[in-house]
Amino acid sequence: MKSTGHAENRKSFGYVVSERHRKRQLPPLAPLPAFEAAARHQSFSRAAEELHLTHGAISRAVAKLEQRLGVQLFVRRRRRVYLTLAGERLMRVTSDVLDRLDDAAETLRRHEGSSPILTVSCEPSLGMRWLMPRLGTFRTLNPDLNIDLRLAGGPIDLLESGCDAAIRHTSFVLPDRDVVTRLWPEYAGPVCAPICWETAIGRDLSRARWLHSRTRPEAWRDWQRESGYQGSPDSEQFFDHFFFALQAAVDRLGTAIGPLPLVDDDLRSGRLIAPMGMVATGYDYVLLTRDSPDADPRIARFSAWLMQQAQDLSAGTGHDSLATDSR
Repeated sequence: MKSTGHAENRKSFGYVVSERHRKRQLPPLAPLPAFEAAARHQSFSRAAEELHLTHGAISRAVAKLEQRLGVQLFVRRRRRVYLTLAGERLMRVTSDVLDRLDDAAETLRRHEGSSPILTVSCEPSLGMRWLMPRLGTFRTLNPDLNIDLRLAGGPIDLLESGCDAAIRHTSFVLPDRDVVTRLWPEYAGPVCAPICWETAIGRDLSRARWLHSRTRPEAWRDWQRESGYQGSPDSEQFFDHFFFALQAAVDRLGTAIGPLPLVDDDLRSGRLIAPMGMVATGYDYVLLTRDSPDADPRIARFSAWLMQQAQDLSAGTGHDSLATDSR
């Protein structure tokens, strides 16, 4: 009866403690990271460098495990060490457990809803030309939440990078491990300064200097395929980054392919025009998170704000298909 009462008491707290948990014969846990590093590198010296320990500390940690388990984990030959069969079995389990603990700890840290900082990775051109000019508005609406913005593009491991979320262009295969929330489809078309279109090239795109970016070398060909335009440029100029090509168009150096939302502010202000209109590129901008955005109140607020910006972008461009969804 007494043991039954204890079981009921444990259940009342929302969990059940297995009797097996009270009888575990665990090896010493402190030496496990040293063992795992030594096994991974097949070297005590390299493990010591990784963990900022001495060679002797690694050796003592391994010896402690071997003594407690009663098995040999490494075969020592000259300056190299090699895993025994027992060592290989322990290595597989230890690596899995340490990886899961690391992921769990990182998830707990990132999803601390009371944290005043949300770390967001964003495509550089989108960050500089569209997101950063709007973050002041977000801060006004959310004075208790600071956005730590990191500009980077392409694939990202949110856990490894220490980011809570990432805004990405879907020009690469998205990772299955992340939750993908669609923000808006991308539209693009030739953009140039109004005076260039009216005077320098006389409303003839084939007379323009086409500005290219080495980070999006297919932008013009993609637009031609989608729009059906068959002309070719009078001259061409290449830039290392998309941001520079767009700035060159603002500075009247030629005509670039301008995607929305990157040129949204320039079109609204009249610094640029899109004389040939915009077509869908087949790509989207998405928000990547480890869990559903609603699982973290900070991400939920930022995601909702981004959704509102998508609505404003749609209203300003006439593309009512700039809707949002997630998968």
